[in-house]
Amino acid sequence: MTGPRNAPDRDPERLVRDYADLVLRVCYTYLRSTADAEDVCQDTLVKLLLHDEPFHDPGHERAWVIRVAANACRNLLRDRGAHPAVGLDDVPEPAAPQASGEDAHRHRDERVLAAVMALPLPQREAVYLHYYEGYPTREVARIVGATDDAVRQRLSRARAILRDDLKGDYDDVPA
Repeated sequence: MTGPRNAPDRDPERLVRDYADLVLRVCYTYLRSTADAEDVCQDTLVKLLLHDEPFHDPGHERAWVIRVAANACRNLLRDRGAHPAVGLDDVPEPAAPQASGEDAHRHRDERVLAAVMALPLPQREAVYLHYYEGYPTREVARIVGATDDAVRQRLSRARAILRDDLKGDYDDVPA
C-alpha cells in the first residue's frame, strides 16, 4: 500500500523527533498536567501520522500540529468543565534537583513560569505561541482562530499582568 503512512515525510520516528516536545509544551500550557499533556500529545501524533492530505511545507505541517493539539486541549478542558472531577494529578510533581549555582535562576524561571501559567487561557496561549515558539501575531491568530488585533490585545494584557506580577524579580538576579 502506498500513501501518507509509508511516505518518508510521515516517518513515525521523524514525527516524534520533530513534534513530541513541541506538542507536550503546547498541551501543558493549556492543561497544566504532564499526564494529560502526554495523552493529548500521543493522540495528536497519531492524527498526524494518519493525516491523508499533504502539507504545503514544514511550516504548514507545524501549524497544523499545533492547532490540532490546541483544539484537543480545549475539548478536554470543555469536557472537564461539563463533568468536573478531582484527579490524582492534582499533586504537584517534584522538580529535578538543580546545581547550587543555579538557585537564583531556577527561582526566577519558576516565578516566570508560574506567572505565565496563571494567565487566562487566551493570554497564556498567545504568550506561549508568540514568545516561546516564535510565531508572529498573524500566525498565532490563525492557529487559535482569532483576529490579529485580538492576539495583540491578549499579548498586551498579558505583558501588563506579568510586569506587575514579576516586578522586582530581575533586580536581584545576576545576568
